[in-house]
Amino acid sequence: MAKTAVPTDSGRAKEKARKSASSNRPEERRKVVATNRKARHDYTVLDVYEAGIALQGTEVKSLRAGRVSLADAFATVTDGEVWLRGLHIQEYDFGSWTNHEPRRHRKLLLHREEIARLVGKTREGGLTLVPLSIYFAGGLAKVELALVRGKAKHDKREAMAERDAKREAERIVGRRIKGW
Repeated sequence: MAKTAVPTDSGRAKEKARKSASSNRPEERRKVVATNRKARHDYTVLDVYEAGIALQGTEVKSLRAGRVSLADAFATVTDGEVWLRGLHIQEYDFGSWTNHEPRRHRKLLLHREEIARLVGKTREGGLTLVPLSIYFAGGLAKVELALVRGKAKHDKREAMAERDAKREAERIVGRRIKGW
């Protein structure tokens, strides 16, 4: 009986496939720099968009260092362009005369169809564009922009009460499982 030669895999192909598959995972490609946690408390999020940000060199370095605040930031649509206003990116410590202005208006990069959709929706009453987070995806700075409607005070209280009730229920279930 003659043996047939079976090609053996040295493991390189499997390793290469595993590495390429792992780089496609969004949690590995996305490095979050800052989040606007208060936005989800103050607003009802209706729709979320991903936009690029036009930045200067020292702004990118400050972003990578995490020196950014989304507290008062919002976006507006003017003349067919989307601008991010109120975003504070601290001056780069090692910058010289090329340093940027911390609160300048920054252009957001979106497709024309998305901008047209945003223009139509923001003209409706009570809708605003608010950044939820800033992150790096594939080496590029991105902002997660949300179309939101403001919450009334009683809506915020209801959300807090639901969250507290859910926590208490989980606590009770955890105690029962432990036998307390």
